[in-house]
Amino acid sequence: MLGMALAAIDGTIVSTAVPQIVGDLGGFTVFSWLFSGYLLAVTVTLPLYGKLSDTFGRKPVLIAGIILFLVGSLLCAAAWNMAALIAFRIVQGLGGGALQGTIQTIAADLYPLKERPRIQARLSTVWATSSVAGPVAGGLLAGYADWRWIFLINLPVGAVALWLVVRHLQEPSRPRPATRPRVDWAGALAVFATGALLLTALVQGGVAWPWFSAPSLGLFGASALLAALTVVIERRASEPIIPGWVWRRRTIASVNLALGAMGLLMVAPTVFLPTYAQSVLGLGPIAAGFVLSVMTLSWPVSAAFSDRVYNRIGFRRTAMLGMGAALLILLAFPLLPYPGEAWHPALLMLLLGAALGLFQLPLIVGVQSTVGWAERGTTTASVLFCRQVGQSIGAALFGAIANGVLAARLLDAPVDGLPGDLDAVARTLEDPGAVSSAAAEYLRRAVDAAVDHVYVGAAGAAALALLALITLAPRRFPVITEPSDSPTAPDPAATPTASEAAPARQDR
Repeated sequence: MLGMALAAIDGTIVSTAVPQIVGDLGGFTVFSWLFSGYLLAVTVTLPLYGKLSDTFGRKPVLIAGIILFLVGSLLCAAAWNMAALIAFRIVQGLGGGALQGTIQTIAADLYPLKERPRIQARLSTVWATSSVAGPVAGGLLAGYADWRWIFLINLPVGAVALWLVVRHLQEPSRPRPATRPRVDWAGALAVFATGALLLTALVQGGVAWPWFSAPSLGLFGASALLAALTVVIERRASEPIIPGWVWRRRTIASVNLALGAMGLLMVAPTVFLPTYAQSVLGLGPIAAGFVLSVMTLSWPVSAAFSDRVYNRIGFRRTAMLGMGAALLILLAFPLLPYPGEAWHPALLMLLLGAALGLFQLPLIVGVQSTVGWAERGTTTASVLFCRQVGQSIGAALFGAIANGVLAARLLDAPVDGLPGDLDAVARTLEDPGAVSSAAAEYLRRAVDAAVDHVYVGAAGAAALALLALITLAPRRFPVITEPSDSPTAPDPAATPTASEAAPARQDR
């Protein structure tokens, strides 16, 4: 949980310190790469770390990830300009990729199936706490100390996590391989390059350059060529980074697509709801953050109790129940009154968190339970990778939708010279004297319409997740019954390898 906290809080603690960082180092035009570079590094390294943990064990990969993350944190604190800080944030992300995937895999290794919801709910609580505490801590450190302490506080937390992992984490024993393990470094480089170009195109398209400009088309074209090259390399590799069975097995493929769709829909509340709360409802940043944070309160609670549902009706039906509820909640958002009260969207986010907790955790626990130790790291990494890619696609897609709706509404604006994109409109509404009261009201209604369209798009993503489960997922997940799943044999060291565990299956 301490290791997970490093990655979780790092995604939120930097956001409130951006003004101080830019004021000290400059680089306002590229500061978004503080977040994009970190996200890119985390996403593209997930498949590599998943395969390495299956090959060499979880513990060395986790130790290496913590060390790399702490080195990146120390370098970020010593950054002398924005370019250096962005580069060191990427180093942090290279370590963060190991933390996210490996810790989720270890949770499945060490705890039997009946205990995994409780453990995964505790890990979800880490993310929930970080989403609330991160911005507050970042603002306090930047305002009353120095923004460099945002990175330096990772060092004691990481040191304790590292000490606990080295001293207390005991991996299940497994037989030594007959031959020396080989790492598919060519495949790893191809996956890294493909993901880097694709995510750069998605993150920067429509922001740093127009969507149909030469940079966007060039990056998409190059990523498509590299994707084809990656497929060729992985088919020839004896131990591929992304093996073909990840997509040939219906259970894993359906979960990958469903969680990718969930990543897509998550962009609506996490990216656009704060803007809606401030620009339409007139809330301050702290109150707007609370409207969003209530979702993180119900999510881990729902996840913790999800086993009582899927033990009765199965993983697939439980996930479909959660996503079906999420679909209705997302469709209810455009029906909220204008301008409405703050508790209206807060209530919807509370219900959405409960629905998504009922959706995500059964799928992760379920898919991890269908593979043995030797395949669990790769399987977990593929699921998290698809979710991260879905978020990147969602940010690009819904950003284009929101700005398109705004542009259409602003064609008939009562005054000329109004801003044309969502961020600029939000900044204009923060300044009461920037436009007339009539123009400000028109802008608020335009933002309301734009966010409504985003939530309709998010509902479409929820429908895609349901479609993936209905058409691809088996009715019952072929769960491997391991000795650690038995009440009489809770010892994690007894966990068998994939070949040993494969014959003992039960459908759930």
